[in-house]
Amino acid sequence: MKLKEILVGLDRVKAKGDLDVDISNISSSSKEVKQGDMFVVINGFESNGAEFIEEALQNGAKVIMAQIDINKEAILKIPNDITIVLVENVRHALAIVACNFYNNPSRKFKLIGVTGTKGKTTTTFMIKDILEKQGYKVGLVGTICTYINGKNLGDNDRTTPESLELQKIFSMMVEAKTEVVVMEVSSQSLKLSRVDGCDFDIGIFTNFSEDHISEKEHPDMEDYFNSKVQLFKMCKSGFINIDNIYTSQILKLVPECDIKTYGIDNPANLLAKDITVTNTTADFKVKIGDRNERIKVGIPGRFSVYNALAAISVANKFNCSADNIKEALLNVRVPGRCELVDNSKELKIMIDYAHSPESLENILQSAKEYTLGRVICVFGCGGDRDARKRPIMGEIAGKLADYTIVTSDNPRTENPEEIVKEIEAGIKKTKGKYECIVDRKEAIKTAIKMEKKNDIVIIAGKGHELTQEINHKKYPFDERVIVREIIENK
Repeated sequence: MKLKEILVGLDRVKAKGDLDVDISNISSSSKEVKQGDMFVVINGFESNGAEFIEEALQNGAKVIMAQIDINKEAILKIPNDITIVLVENVRHALAIVACNFYNNPSRKFKLIGVTGTKGKTTTTFMIKDILEKQGYKVGLVGTICTYINGKNLGDNDRTTPESLELQKIFSMMVEAKTEVVVMEVSSQSLKLSRVDGCDFDIGIFTNFSEDHISEKEHPDMEDYFNSKVQLFKMCKSGFINIDNIYTSQILKLVPECDIKTYGIDNPANLLAKDITVTNTTADFKVKIGDRNERIKVGIPGRFSVYNALAAISVANKFNCSADNIKEALLNVRVPGRCELVDNSKELKIMIDYAHSPESLENILQSAKEYTLGRVICVFGCGGDRDARKRPIMGEIAGKLADYTIVTSDNPRTENPEEIVKEIEAGIKKTKGKYECIVDRKEAIKTAIKMEKKNDIVIIAGKGHELTQEINHKKYPFDERVIVREIIENK
């Protein structure tokens, strides 16, 4: 594709060199650049992209795209036969050129974006399952994995891929004749322009609470919220949780988007009534078409009702039948979300991704409602992430769980012992019984050994993850495998 075609839609571009040059591919990684490619200079949190220009040129880059404030010395070192493109926002530019390079694939199917502090993954799986049951060819992009028409392409490294990777995935979906794509849209992806240029048909805002406040994420809650709001400025229509004080603001903030509401406690376009929660399901009444239907969701918890309402809102937009909605929601299963681990001794052991104060509170409160015995909680907090939530989550566990084992999560570059101490500071404010075991496997083992009939062990924080990250290295850590091994040797 010609460079001038790739640059369509970008404003205030400064260019030096041949715009008629043919571009073989686009890359933001100098190591992946090949002959005839365009290299896009991106600064990471810990690296300066300009340092990799020389390597990109050695690998055959024909074009260098960079932000206009790039170091002038780096530009002067680029040979005269190389085309240079300077833009005001290089991350936005990367997203737009990626859309152009792959012929704007998101315009060729219905695109549904789901944002929110929690519930994104479960909601996308619910929507996928309902639409597939209705007969649609569905793609899914999210925290756990990517699906194209029922085929799992493998695990994902982040909730929303970088723009280049995302557009490539979308083009694969177009080739596979996918009709609807549902994707998780993280606040980081919106803030860092990963989804710029995407043609969203529907946006969903599940809820909003404190999370992702750190040097490498959002400086404060306002920035976090405003990042998520951007999705609805890109959508034709949307659905929001009216019961959440933050999400309800979207109605006034984005009047140009056709927004409908769903909820439990406040008047809404789609309202759940007569809710019952057990240790395996949540069921409720809701109006579908002109009839009140009884819906049973195969994931326990009041929050499952909210996620189901979001999915039903979308299903109604696609004229899905009540029977297909019912069957899909009853059978939906999401790895690492209220996931009960099958085991030979039939112990109740649940793995959940709860890694924020509100999500931990939700899972523990739900468990307390339907558990006859004790709720034993094993959890930690990730390193290099929002440290303020650590004592808050400790206090929540201390108040709600009958026994808590504070442990390590993904410490990343932080000292796991120090993270545990910060959590312990919160739990000490309560009368809750607890102990600290930094080794996560030992912590899980201790919890299972103390479990008795009618108890439940909730292992929170990592959910679907299959590794534990320590000092930039990921070690195998599948909690399902670990649980079964411990039980077999109990």
